[in-house]
Amino acid sequence: MTTRAPRSVLLRAVAAIAFVVTPAAMLAQATMPGASLATVRLPRAAMADGQALAAGTYAVRVSDAPVPPVVGQSPDGTCWVEFLQSGAVKGRELATVLTGSALKQVAKEAPPAAGHARVELLVGAVYLRVWINHAGTNYLVHLPVSSAR
Repeated sequence: MTTRAPRSVLLRAVAAIAFVVTPAAMLAQATMPGASLATVRLPRAAMADGQALAAGTYAVRVSDAPVPPVVGQSPDGTCWVEFLQSGAVKGRELATVLTGSALKQVAKEAPPAAGHARVELLVGAVYLRVWINHAGTNYLVHLPVSSAR
């Protein structure tokens, strides 16, 4: 003799699994290597992973380089992004990847509109923050401003 769960219990279980799995699946899709995120204009020279980036316009894409694991952090919480000019990689930097409620916990201001980016010189003129909203997934990149202007 088998016992069948009521249909409503099964539907709730499926909905709960979809709620848990869907954000991770969306994040994985958004961070596919080679995915173009945005085009940004850096108003000042900056450093990206030790490499100088001149002021100018760059295409930004997700890199396929592996990110070293960080204890206590989701493996999808960071990714390398590359800054390209004329198809050549000029530098790369780690980006913090945020979605949904995680973004609300970290950001004090509204993100750029979906499909847009914002570059800001942070207080003290020490860092440029590149903030990209790609299909609802937000990428925050902090670039130290180069001392040579």
